[in-house]
Amino acid sequence: MSKKNLYINREVSWLSFNERVLQEARDIKNPLLERMRFLGIFSNNMDEFYRVRVGSLFRKINVEHNKEDKRLLMQIHKTVLRLQHEAERTLDQLKKESEINGVKFIDEKSLTKVQGEFVKEYFAKKVRPFLVPIMVNSAPHFPDLHDDVVYLSIILKDSTGKESEEYAIIEIPETIDRFVVLPGTSGKKNILFVDDVIRYNLKEIFTLFEEYNTFESYTIKVTRNAELDIEADASKSLTEQLSHSIKQRKKGSPVRFVYDVKIPDRLLNLILKKAKIVETEILIPGGKYHNVRDFIGFPSLDIANAEFSSQPPLEHPDLKGGVSMFKALKNRDVLLQYPYHTFNHFLDFLRDAAIDPQVRTIRMTIYRLAKESAVINALVNAAQNGKKVTVLMEIQARFDEEANIHWAKVLQEAGVKVLYGLKGLKVHSKLVLISRRERNRTVRYASIGTGNFNKDTAKIFSDIALFTLDKRITADVHNMFKFFEDVYKPYKYKHIILSPFNSRKKINSLINAEVRNAKEGKKAEIFLKMNSLNDEGMVKKIYNAAAAGVKIRLLVRGICSVAQGVEGFENIEARSIVGRYLEHSRVFVFHNAGKPLYYISSADFLTRNLDNRVEVICPILDTKIKGELKEFIEMQWRDNVKARTIDLSLSNSYFSDGKIKKTEAHIDYYNYIRRQK
Repeated sequence: MSKKNLYINREVSWLSFNERVLQEARDIKNPLLERMRFLGIFSNNMDEFYRVRVGSLFRKINVEHNKEDKRLLMQIHKTVLRLQHEAERTLDQLKKESEINGVKFIDEKSLTKVQGEFVKEYFAKKVRPFLVPIMVNSAPHFPDLHDDVVYLSIILKDSTGKESEEYAIIEIPETIDRFVVLPGTSGKKNILFVDDVIRYNLKEIFTLFEEYNTFESYTIKVTRNAELDIEADASKSLTEQLSHSIKQRKKGSPVRFVYDVKIPDRLLNLILKKAKIVETEILIPGGKYHNVRDFIGFPSLDIANAEFSSQPPLEHPDLKGGVSMFKALKNRDVLLQYPYHTFNHFLDFLRDAAIDPQVRTIRMTIYRLAKESAVINALVNAAQNGKKVTVLMEIQARFDEEANIHWAKVLQEAGVKVLYGLKGLKVHSKLVLISRRERNRTVRYASIGTGNFNKDTAKIFSDIALFTLDKRITADVHNMFKFFEDVYKPYKYKHIILSPFNSRKKINSLINAEVRNAKEGKKAEIFLKMNSLNDEGMVKKIYNAAAAGVKIRLLVRGICSVAQGVEGFENIEARSIVGRYLEHSRVFVFHNAGKPLYYISSADFLTRNLDNRVEVICPILDTKIKGELKEFIEMQWRDNVKARTIDLSLSNSYFSDGKIKKTEAHIDYYNYIRRQK
């Protein structure tokens, strides 16, 4: 089989992943509100896909004029149209099921007199102050439609036919609630989209135009290329260049135009002409409502059994009762598994360091933070308590650039030394290093994670964080921070594997060792859990290892360019779990002739992670923690409820092991953690 037939395209694979998210929205075994939220996640994912991946593809096509890229764009367009249709059907079905559960979605045409009065009052107080209509015919310039913002395109008519039609555009503000709960009857709750609140009050908006008495409205939305162009300008700092680029992002070229399929051609064509949109492959017909991503925040409304059963984060057995991480690590390493374990343990780690008189220095890398960050508070307090605090703030974290620039300023004002990353390399590793004086010597404590230091995402992202004072690890982390501060000075790393320096070489070496063992008749196995697997070199390496007799198990949440079920590569099994938690942790296991090597990582097998970013692949040296990781990955592998197989046909069929007993990793592992003492 040719390389072309073996390799699943990155964009095509990503769309298949998002289809798995849509499957969760359709799955009647999921609670109603959770299904709505999955539909919102699907929509949000699609927005970002267009802003980033399709935007980059358009750029490439405009420069290289490659026919293969153009065919890929058409394939993406075809797939998106299919998924868009399925999403519309799913929304209609969810509305019907909501009504059965006492929540009815209504529109502006079905309001009772009482509800109409309520909507008029709500509009006057909460909505009208934010609306600024633009008259298309008379405005000197057509407005730059903002990225991923919903607009109502309006036709103003005179029912007598004396006046010619007038057209207007109204931006639906993102600062107001998307869903309005109306007065109901018999205990039922009625929901109105804010779009329809505006529709109901169009006459009030256009009172100046007395000659018009009939109004039609249709939603439109444009998605723009979100890639940043950072110009090299020695006279400006990186933050200044980045701030300028963020402003320019809002004016990026259109890569998707979604419109209400019922919009009259004359209005649609006028808008496209005024907005200078000519590419037909970016046009996506949709329903009456856009920005379905808002369903992520759909109100609970006290519907019985409409959400997942509660799984509150648990205390780690070694940290119960407020035991200090410094004390716990004297006995052995600690592994936290979010969201099963509470993120408060990590925050306590920082807070303890901030006030402990024996702590001298705190060093940390930051990629993304919560909007209200307790991490920042702890670091500020540490600096105010006289600790030497150094933070490498990655201000080029996509869509978090402005937030990170803000946090960097907050830290600097508090006396924290802030580093802004490395030229040409994003620092994606998740590291903390705390130095403490104990018995007249310096003891270092490190935290190495697979996910961001973010208390919000730690509630829904499945991630891993290792805490250790093992000198074999902390010495390497210490050298990493020295490298951050002096990037021209080389350092040696004896145990940690570090991108972009030796990750590819080391992973290839570990795979080669398994291949040698297989050829010698020894047991040879590789288990790889990650978010994305797309790097061509790694894909080829995995296929070759399987052909040599190595058993390969892949657990890849999102993009996966390797498939199972391919003739000649039967040793490969590939699955994806999409469920109540977002699988974000990376775990790599190599059998190593019966002496398994375990690693956790911040890196996926994407070219950027291996060659163009600073990433950490950390060995697990503690025997007990190896056992904990083994239990975790094997329970994930046994999942026969939320796991799908990854094959060349992208069928997204649910994995079945033929067993009557159902294993759902996100529930079963929580119960496993709860039993630990």
